Amino acid sequence: MNLIQTGMPVAACNVAALGTIAYAIGESPIGKILAARSDIGVCAILIGSDADTLEQDLANRFPGKVLVEDEAALRDDLAAIARFIEMPGVGLDLPLDLRHGTPFQQRVWDVLRSIPCGATITYTALARRLGQPNGARTVATACAANAIALGIPCHRVVRADGTLAGYRWGVGRKRALLDKEATI
Repeated sequence: MNLIQTGMPVAACNVAALGTIAYAIGESPIGKILAARSDIGVCAILIGSDADTLEQDLANRFPGKVLVEDEAALRDDLAAIARFIEMPGVGLDLPLDLRHGTPFQQRVWDVLRSIPCGATITYTALARRLGQPNGARTVATACAANAIALGIPCHRVVRADGTLAGYRWGVGRKRALLDKEATI
C-alpha cells in the first residue's frame, strides 16, 4: 500500500476508515483509469495517460483525506470499469458516493445517470430538464466537476449542434466512448 496524502501521523491512519479513500490504477482501452472508494462507495473514476497525474488529481479533489493505494480492494471495480468501456451494454453497476458536489451538481449528476447508454443530450436540454432554461453553461460546469467518469456519464452530453466538446478527459476519449455505445 502506498500512502500519498495524509493530514495526520501514520499511526493515526490505522484508526478508522472514515476519511480514508482507497484507490487503484488500472489499464483500459482509453487509457489509465483510477478508481477510488470511500466508506460509502466509488467516489472517483478518473481517466488519463499518467498514473502520477491521476493520483495528483485525486489528491486535489479530496484535500485532507487519507488516500491509500489498495489494488486488492479495487480490483473488481477496475475490472467492471474496463468491462464497461469495452462493452457498455453490460452497464456499470457500482455503488457511488455522490456527496462530493454542490446540491446543483448532484441534481445534474442524477439526471445524467438517467440518460440511457447509446443516447446523448445537449447541455441546453439538460438545463431545461433541471428547470434552468438559460443554464447550459452552469450545467457544463457541473459536468466538468464530475469526478466519477462513466458512473456519472457526462460523456453523453453534447453541444446543441450535436458536436462534441468539453470532456474533462479529452474529446478523443469522449468520441471513443460514444462510438462504442452507439454499437449496442
